[in-house]
Amino acid sequence: MSTTELIGSSPELAAVLEDVKAVAPTDCAVLIQGETGTGKELIARVIHESSDRRQHPCVVINCAALPAALVESELFGHERGAFTGAHSAHMGRFQVADRGTLFLDEIGELPMELQPKLLRAIQEQAFERLGSSRTIRVDVRIIAATNQNLGGLVEARQFRMDLYYRLNVFPITLPPLRDRTGDVPLLVHHFVRQYASRHRRFITHVPDDVMAAIAAYHWPGNVRELQNFIERAVVLTKGGELQAPVVELVSKRSAIPGVRTLADAERAHILSALRETNWMVGGPKGAAARLGLFRTTLIAKMRKLGISRETAAEWGPPAGSAGPLFRRARALGEIESAMEAGATSADSF
Repeated sequence: MSTTELIGSSPELAAVLEDVKAVAPTDCAVLIQGETGTGKELIARVIHESSDRRQHPCVVINCAALPAALVESELFGHERGAFTGAHSAHMGRFQVADRGTLFLDEIGELPMELQPKLLRAIQEQAFERLGSSRTIRVDVRIIAATNQNLGGLVEARQFRMDLYYRLNVFPITLPPLRDRTGDVPLLVHHFVRQYASRHRRFITHVPDDVMAAIAAYHWPGNVRELQNFIERAVVLTKGGELQAPVVELVSKRSAIPGVRTLADAERAHILSALRETNWMVGGPKGAAARLGLFRTTLIAKMRKLGISRETAAEWGPPAGSAGPLFRRARALGEIESAMEAGATSADSF
């Protein structure tokens, strides 16, 4: 793995990659900070694979995923009989990572009582297994990551200051996806190719309106959330044009200029899709397919939001503000009549 496998060309990502290139050849401890889903483990693996330790293991331990009672055993190992249920000796992650890299994910969750032992192991490259007095010496590079403010935890006396400074020799802060929106199209195309291959889909095109909706969303879950969204869109797609459920993304008010409520945003996006498909609801080129919805689901949303062809003009252009309140009873009646007559299979409203 190399920095060329990190997707993006934004200045924010470029600055991170410069730091990675600078620190990777060294044995310096690295602290990677960033929100959930920004790719902290990916950066840790790139640092390891770009170092002289790449022929040896990169061992990962998630400090938040293990019960506090098991963290010490997982880190340092234990001897047979060290505690109830220890029926055999167990090699800890520190020893497994000898001559390689130990990645301590979610380091802010490490119990306070274990932090002195971790500090000693990092400083002296030595430790004892649970139930043993024999010192084991290793050669391990440490990379830690957190989505918390460790400095704040230190001030709150929830994290040891000496351990914090030992880990924070070379800090790297990953930007959230909302601060590198120029990378979104590149990530979208990358994930489309990846999941189209995995799920045996032949997708050649991402519609402009779909890409615009994806780029406008704020992605609180960052790259991981985008990745999961694209995988679901690929699974839903039938044909060569990506059919993404972008209606879900209008929860952020600024996603569509001029909207005032969530209902306004959803209505504006559905109207946009209907106009672009000449009000064709069903079929492979209809609005439902473009929105990544079942035809019946789109019809239900139109009924709920009072959307019909005759009243669409009263809502104004797709990117503008909502128009005056229209005659909801009439619109609902038209949709219900169309459904009863079976006119909605692949036709227009």
